[in-house]
Amino acid sequence: MALSDAGRGPPIRATRRVFVARIALLAAGLPGAFAQAQPLVPRTGPAVYAGPLFDSHLHYNDEAAERYPLADVLGRMQRSGVRAIVANSRPNDGTKALAAAREATRRAGVTVVPFVRLYRNRADYSGWHADPSIVEMVLRELAAGTEAGPYRGLGEFHLYDSANADGPTARRLMQLAEERGLVVLAHVDDAAIDRLFAHAPKARLIWAHTGIGGAAVERVRSLLTRHPTLLGELSYRPGLTEGEGRLSPAWRALMLEMPERFLVGSDTWVNSRWDDYEALMQQARRWLGDLPPPIARRIAWDNGAALFGLPPP
Repeated sequence: MALSDAGRGPPIRATRRVFVARIALLAAGLPGAFAQAQPLVPRTGPAVYAGPLFDSHLHYNDEAAERYPLADVLGRMQRSGVRAIVANSRPNDGTKALAAAREATRRAGVTVVPFVRLYRNRADYSGWHADPSIVEMVLRELAAGTEAGPYRGLGEFHLYDSANADGPTARRLMQLAEERGLVVLAHVDDAAIDRLFAHAPKARLIWAHTGIGGAAVERVRSLLTRHPTLLGELSYRPGLTEGEGRLSPAWRALMLEMPERFLVGSDTWVNSRWDDYEALMQQARRWLGDLPPPIARRIAWDNGAALFGLPPP
């Protein structure tokens, strides 16, 4: 005898008929059939952000290009719900390859925002800030542009000593970014943030990993308050999350206070990060789910889209 509606749910026979009917729709390939069938699966556990993602820190370096073809990396982005990327690669060939794959990126629904990276090779990581040939290379790249359009920013660059933010090349490139409206992506400590802005107070700067060197949340807050064009990118940030990947209370409070100042990213700096790309994006969705939906959407997509003038996906 079937269970009644007043008992533990709808009649079993009726549920089976609905299930069979939806399977038939799926088999027929009718639009919306999968979306209709989803409620049959119980939804439990903490909230997870399900909207579009803007990956504001992505590398397609030479070693990645050898192992992961363009179709592979675009598939990983598409499956992750990533709809735009800041592409910066060592050397810039990887970024230009992504920018040139216009039909493939269109099919994947991914917009490529190209940056000029300052590294031609690994040796440039430590000495770029005082190397005038880096400025010459950047100017050549900016003049040439990409098949997806002009470069929109400079970086990612590293400063292993914050004093190197005062190096002649670092100073010139910050001024160049301010003059041309380019966005800077910088992997630096909190002291270097102030030094970089001293050269170009109105430059727009994305702080890669937002204090990865150990800056406390209060220090991050003070820098965001002092520098209105500073944005915080949140990949690889120890202390951002705690048990089961949920957002820490201190970081949640800061994001609720300043939701317009944060971005998400993957930082695929080594091949293992490409192997884990979909998991990394799922981790971001998990902690974004701890925020009110409008704020989660703002950090996940809207801030990056507004920075580069992208339309809604």
